Amino acid sequence: MGLLFRPLFEKESSTYTYLLADEKTKEAIIIDAVSETKQRDVGLIEELGLDLKYIIETHVHADHITSSCPLKERFSNAKIVLGEKTPIECADILLKDNEELHFGEYTIKGIKTPGHTDGCMSYIVDKFVFTGDALLIRSSGRCDFQQGSAATLYDSIQRLFELPDETLVYPGHDYGGRTVSSIFEEKQYNTMIGGDVDKDEFIRRVDAMELPLPKKIHVAVPSNQVCGSKIITS
Repeated sequence: MGLLFRPLFEKESSTYTYLLADEKTKEAIIIDAVSETKQRDVGLIEELGLDLKYIIETHVHADHITSSCPLKERFSNAKIVLGEKTPIECADILLKDNEELHFGEYTIKGIKTPGHTDGCMSYIVDKFVFTGDALLIRSSGRCDFQQGSAATLYDSIQRLFELPDETLVYPGHDYGGRTVSSIFEEKQYNTMIGGDVDKDEFIRRVDAMELPLPKKIHVAVPSNQVCGSKIITS
């Protein structure tokens, strides 16, 4: 018996959802669940006989609609968790920096990693860190909406780089088919911030990004501010 870990993928937005559980107690958490794959996630949770305890968001997403509220409707004992800098009414728990939650014999700890958005949190479980859109594999999050700040993101990633080198990095997205990295790899090889890149150069690189807005941003952001309980167009 140990830690059950299932990384899951939603292809339209290239979003990773992570399901973790204590195999002994069956208490489980899910991170960054997506509306389009709700039935897949519900089916897996039921199939494995898990007791979903926490539905966790790394931030208010702009590229997909969360299934947090629909999952809570199905698993009524589960609580929706976001960082304290995202004070939305649908959250049951607004996690503080370094605050911990427990599922079975395991602990999940929240770490404030703003910059992509003001409310971003990363989460540590065992030897894993789930970085949302703060630290990506060989890249980093964009900073051009939702109170984003490249200077703040630099400081957040430096905080992640203080984790042990062997810590496995699981991001919120990957657009190249990669599934996992490590803190050591990202410190060495990340094209935005790895090696000897200083803060000024990181800010320059982030500001030089020329990315179109996410296709669903005008629907996803307001809908996610109510945890996916309804679709809101703006």
